[in-house]
Amino acid sequence: MSADTIRVPLVVAGTRPELKEIEDRILQERGRISLLYQVLLNSAPIAKGWEAMLTAVRNQTSVPADLRELIILRVAVLNKASFEYEAHVPHALKAGVPQEKIDAIREMSLSSQFTEEEVQLLTLTDHMTRDIQVPAELMAQMTKHYTPEMVVEVVATVAAYNMVSRFLVALNIVH
Repeated sequence: MSADTIRVPLVVAGTRPELKEIEDRILQERGRISLLYQVLLNSAPIAKGWEAMLTAVRNQTSVPADLRELIILRVAVLNKASFEYEAHVPHALKAGVPQEKIDAIREMSLSSQFTEEEVQLLTLTDHMTRDIQVPAELMAQMTKHYTPEMVVEVVATVAAYNMVSRFLVALNIVH
């Protein structure tokens, strides 16, 4: 689909002086102002908070990049957020996720090519995304296996990218 199907207007970078600070921050963190941010810039406070939160989730946590990207891709698949999926495939590849796993993440059942740790994190992702509630047994496994910091960061990653994907889908932001 083209940009004209997006449900709100795109904000062209540099056209609104009051957005210069947030646009500069986005450019510094992302290198460009993507379609997503052109939509977000309709609300400066939301764009600013979004950028801060997602920068923390993607760049400032202890979650290994390969695991983070598998989580993000899984959320995108479950929520039918093609823009998010396509945007994160290059990040997953750069983080060392093999193309076979990127392809397999699209399947509803997790194949044997995923490690035990990946299955645990992706199962958490599935529960948080589909059911909202996480079974006590799964959370007990998480808290036994990971530090509180890592548990919070993994849960925040799943939650944040559910927000991203639902925003993208609601406003029809697609590739």
